[in-house]
Amino acid sequence: MKLHLSRPVLSDEKIVELFFARNEQAIDETDRKYKSYLVKVAYNILSDRDEAEQCLDDTYVRAWNTIPPKRPDSLRAYLATVIRNCALNCYRARSSEKRIPSSLTQSLDELDFLIPDQTEDSYDDGELSRTLSEFIRSLDQRRMYIFMSRYYLSRPIVEIADLLGVSRSTVNKEIAAIKTLLREKLESEGFEI
Repeated sequence: MKLHLSRPVLSDEKIVELFFARNEQAIDETDRKYKSYLVKVAYNILSDRDEAEQCLDDTYVRAWNTIPPKRPDSLRAYLATVIRNCALNCYRARSSEKRIPSSLTQSLDELDFLIPDQTEDSYDDGELSRTLSEFIRSLDQRRMYIFMSRYYLSRPIVEIADLLGVSRSTVNKEIAAIKTLLREKLESEGFEI
């Protein structure tokens, strides 16, 4: 009888060191540790498993080409950002073909009324980004999780509720409160809503 001993999952630091050593095992270890998470991030945006898998491949190529010189503080967050951007690019390409997943447009449409309606010259994109970053960091851990899950990772409300062990109505109430706080923050910073 053969015993199959699984080897331990490497720490992010060790995986990053493999990237810096230009050791292709870095990709294998990244895939082993983060594949399901990364595919889920892309799938939440695209609702297409094949496209999500393609984004995964593109993410690994991007990681290989950018680490080094980058040394991410959080490998998971760095990879999530890369795959999210890749999935959004696929989404934009698809939207030009009018194949837009309703789940993504629904989550983004929820924030439409909060996007400042100003001319290009009247505010700096960096100022809006700074304000949004400050707002997100000001949220308590639960609200930050809900906000990022819904609007960054495009998770459905039912999935967020399941992950938190609460009802959908609880998540909806939290989202409504977060949007009210965001509106107040944007208005206090001089953005016209």
